[in-house]
Amino acid sequence: MQGRAAILLKIRSALKASPHDSERQSVASARLDTPPVGIIPARGQLPLDERIALFTQMAEKYSASVARIDSLDTLPAAVSTYLKSRNLPASIRIGADPRLTTAPWSREGTLDVRHGASDGHDLTAVSHAFGGIAESGTLALLSGPENPVTLTFLPEHHIVAVNTADIAGDIETIWARLREAKGKSTMPRTVNFVTGPSRSGDIEQTLLLGAHGPRALHILLVG
Repeated sequence: MQGRAAILLKIRSALKASPHDSERQSVASARLDTPPVGIIPARGQLPLDERIALFTQMAEKYSASVARIDSLDTLPAAVSTYLKSRNLPASIRIGADPRLTTAPWSREGTLDVRHGASDGHDLTAVSHAFGGIAESGTLALLSGPENPVTLTFLPEHHIVAVNTADIAGDIETIWARLREAKGKSTMPRTVNFVTGPSRSGDIEQTLLLGAHGPRALHILLVG
């Protein structure tokens, strides 16, 4: 705390500000209580069906695969179909998200469902996203025991379920929904915005998938 206090003191001195300036404190408090809204592009301001179509188009543009399922009751079958199509072992890892843990995995008799954070040896993980952003085909994933952040970055294949009703037009709407849902005192430690599988073009400008995370991202739109 001493180091932090010293840094803040230097900043205050540079600004020639008093720690007892009530006017500055009220301005800061008002900004924290009511975060300002920036300019929101019109691109994603569409009816829900069109937002879903735009989200799908953009996600596929950035090398993700997308499929639709009616409900989470059909999630295990959709996951099994993906594993078989990629010739992957019938084994996945999920977190403690009740939307995933209560899915009828037992219907897929040969599917091995493991729970908890990944230790880096899982080929496939399944997460549930907080929402999606239509204008860029991006998923918003919250860290925590429900969907451990290790599932987002360590396995080679990441399957993510997201409710179609949670597809927003823009990132600003996702942040607003998160503030409303969690409140400032219970915000997740990290919010990860994921657009397509991991990629890098640093070496000779050659695109390489899986450089810093999953080499494949499969999105299941629920509803």
